Amino acid sequence: MLTAVMAAEASAADWPGWRGPTRDGVAAAGETMPLTWSDDNNLIWQAAVPGRGHGSPCVSGNAIYLATCDEGDGSQSVLAFDRSSGSLLWQQQVHATGGMRKNERSTAASSTLACDGQAVYVAFPNADRLVATAITIDGRQLWQTTISDYVIHQGYGASPLLYADTVIVAADNKSGGAIAALSRSTGEIVWRVPRPTTPNYPSPIVHRLFGRDQLIMTGCDKVVSYDPASGDVLWEIEGATTECVTTTVTDGQRVYSSGGYPRNHVAAIRADGSGSIDWDIGQRLYVPSMIYRDGHLYAVLDAGIAVCWNAATGEEQWKQRLGGTFSSSPVLVGDTILATSEAGLSHLFRASPDRFESLGENSLGDEVFASPAVCDGRIYFRVADFEGDIRRERLVCVGEGS
Repeated sequence: MLTAVMAAEASAADWPGWRGPTRDGVAAAGETMPLTWSDDNNLIWQAAVPGRGHGSPCVSGNAIYLATCDEGDGSQSVLAFDRSSGSLLWQQQVHATGGMRKNERSTAASSTLACDGQAVYVAFPNADRLVATAITIDGRQLWQTTISDYVIHQGYGASPLLYADTVIVAADNKSGGAIAALSRSTGEIVWRVPRPTTPNYPSPIVHRLFGRDQLIMTGCDKVVSYDPASGDVLWEIEGATTECVTTTVTDGQRVYSSGGYPRNHVAAIRADGSGSIDWDIGQRLYVPSMIYRDGHLYAVLDAGIAVCWNAATGEEQWKQRLGGTFSSSPVLVGDTILATSEAGLSHLFRASPDRFESLGENSLGDEVFASPAVCDGRIYFRVADFEGDIRRERLVCVGEGS
């Protein structure tokens, strides 16, 4: 089931925001990717990335955009790289100091940018606030708007969502955050609604469900559906854990919640406002988001286990240990799932409910937290390499025949 968000604006050759053109981790129809790569094989180009971040590549037009933070001075910036060569086009500092993170596994630049072809939009936790910023595609700041006060708990990883002529930003946190829709052109707040006083991390997502667009937020012990045009609550139920990370997918009737604190769960919630929970199982799927395809859910649990469930019933179809730990979310290209571990080992396997079928493994980098982008026959990875205690990031373009 495809979300309506971004689909009209995004070219099939782009990956213009978190989880791709339809924000569900599914590459455009007809998309392809290489099945083998390494530092010596099918690597088209690589570029040094200054600073540190876990935000994924945002690919739009002739550029690739990344958020980054210098953890020495706390500055937060947006980078633009040339899509064909990897050369740095520009670097725009958004905040000179004040970048916030607490957990060593987190960063002060873990949000993925969104691009509509005219501007890129980013949200940074900075100086006890959550701040949204728009920058033109040639690197000029358009506007900057504070969403709410922000008390850091682990870090901030929610990515902005483009909807109609707005950008929607979530700022769940312990001080009592908010979710808000801002005018893309001016940054003025179109609507803003308060959220509970608990830490939480999901990106907002809009799905077309039961004849209307629904903005879904999980976590804070609830699943809530908002009208994305007004912020009005359409329905809400108790059906999630306190802290969630994953971005909700749908089969057109249900939305799927998953979380890992204080309890592990994966649950299917009817999106018709009935409050019905069709199934709930105690699996720990805390960070990597799921893939939905043809009546089935595919996931990689944080502990490195690939699994397939019947989306209607929650019945397990198969389970396979991959090894390692995972923070990156999987991507579906055709009938192939690409899932990359924190150690940089990418697993390719078939999106089939019949059995687990491995299609290969490839290694790149020493550390990977960012999810890959797949478009126009290429894969864009944000990886880190270690030389002793020195950590350096790079953006890598993988494609056939290089």
